[in-house]
Amino acid sequence: MAAVVSATSKPWLASYSGEMKPHVEEVPYRLLGDIATQAARRTPDKVAFTCVMPNGMAGSLTYGEVDRLSDQFAAYLSGELRLAPGSRVAIQAPNGLAYPVVAFGVFKAGCTLVNVNPLYVAEETAAVFADAEISALVVIDMFAKRTEAVLTVTPVPHVVLVSAAEFFPVVPRTVIGFVQKRIRKEIPPAAFPHIRLATALAQGRARLARGLKIADITAGLDPSAVACLQYTGGTTGVSKGAMLTHANLIMNVLQVLAFAGSKISQNDTILTALPLYHIFAFMVNFLTFAARSGHIVMVPNPRPLANLRKVFEKYPISFITGVNTLFNGLLNESWFVALPKPHLKICVAGGMALQAAVAERWAKIVGVPLGEGYGLTETSPVVCFNPLGSYRPGTIGIPIPDTDVKCVDEDFNEVPAGTPGELAVRGAQVMAGYWRYSDETAKVMRGDWILTGDIATMDPDGYFRIVDRRKDMILVSGFNVFPNEVEDVLARLPGIREAAVIGVPDGAAGEAPKAFVVRSDPAITAEMVRSHCKAHLTGYKVPKFVEFRDDLPKSNVGKILRRELRA
Repeated sequence: MAAVVSATSKPWLASYSGEMKPHVEEVPYRLLGDIATQAARRTPDKVAFTCVMPNGMAGSLTYGEVDRLSDQFAAYLSGELRLAPGSRVAIQAPNGLAYPVVAFGVFKAGCTLVNVNPLYVAEETAAVFADAEISALVVIDMFAKRTEAVLTVTPVPHVVLVSAAEFFPVVPRTVIGFVQKRIRKEIPPAAFPHIRLATALAQGRARLARGLKIADITAGLDPSAVACLQYTGGTTGVSKGAMLTHANLIMNVLQVLAFAGSKISQNDTILTALPLYHIFAFMVNFLTFAARSGHIVMVPNPRPLANLRKVFEKYPISFITGVNTLFNGLLNESWFVALPKPHLKICVAGGMALQAAVAERWAKIVGVPLGEGYGLTETSPVVCFNPLGSYRPGTIGIPIPDTDVKCVDEDFNEVPAGTPGELAVRGAQVMAGYWRYSDETAKVMRGDWILTGDIATMDPDGYFRIVDRRKDMILVSGFNVFPNEVEDVLARLPGIREAAVIGVPDGAAGEAPKAFVVRSDPAITAEMVRSHCKAHLTGYKVPKFVEFRDDLPKSNVGKILRRELRA
């Protein structure tokens, strides 16, 4: 009889090799603002952030500039607005040069950053502002009309407006501003009290000149203080703010760097098509690459994907992070397939399941393997990664340093290797809890373990595989059907661009799988879809219903939203 392998024995440690370290050996930062300060001391003149518009116009900031400007913003918040440590400051803007200045400024002021999706409608935004009790808001001027509607419902004491071309050189900034305001009419008048970011920075600069010391602002702040309220549907479906502390996020940065070794260096350039207000890009692209003094190239809006073309043409992209739909979409762009990518070395997918068909096509066409990682907002977010450059297809990799992971049954008993169970995680990156939702916190926490809501299995050597979300599982006549498995089969049928599977009511059987399909070949029929599935799946897993659509509902990062299909 084979020995039962338990996650508590940490079999994944045998896969740590070379520079990979199983533990974080040193914590060089007390608070998140220290990342900007130390990067500026190391490499003050190195380009840190570049924002690239679809037409190729771009602006950049060095690490020295980011540190200096974020000091000024911190002085504005603390010295001018008199915001106490812990006050919530929201930023609602797409990727741009204002983001690192504001975010690091918030951390240096000891305030709590609230990342808000700029695509939220007024009702969604107002709900977040009210729940978090926002003291100050930084918002892009393009959405002034919507902001006005939000402020009539949920007033915010202080509003700072930023532009899409903030910190760009004079000529491109002027051109972009003229086109947005005069030609496209994209910037409405702001009919509410506000100041521009440049004015806020000037006021902060004056405070510093009068003797305000940034180090004094947070001298008494502990790393256990909440750095971010990151709103998420979480593992229980209710929108709530995960309280991520300075220690949570700093440790997750250091865990990833210990895991990656020299594969992430200051010579690397990372494409940031995912929005920085999303926890994946926020931690990996923003904080982790800043800690290495890397070059972070940002795109305000990657849709259509042609918006990324100038980035690949002009910059030596060596890293890409994204979700399955981004990689799948790029493979369907002829310019991307044809374009040389001599610097590209690491491609990592997260945020949703990576389909095997996409990973295989990517490796074949791009020539660089596509690896999968795993995390969730409540874990800051990274939990598992495939060792960089050495990927095991179909897995989310192994736990990163100082992280325990196991699969458990409904009674929280660990299940044997190869047996599906709910993924549970323990580590320094696990959140402090949900803001004002102690009952929701209690639902997911078991001591210092957090239940993720994801069903997974562990290989005998400690590699984990996500089966599916617990709430997305379909029950057909007592048999479990996992949508990820069916979607992966559908992705292998030539002529299908995208697919999603949900369960729908089906009389005595309880539920039946229904497939929503986006075709690249209009000749594909429902019967062809079902026949393809029958060849690869047992009968009860085959979609009983097939519906063709022009597109599928997606989140801000491109994750397909099954809940909207169910609705």
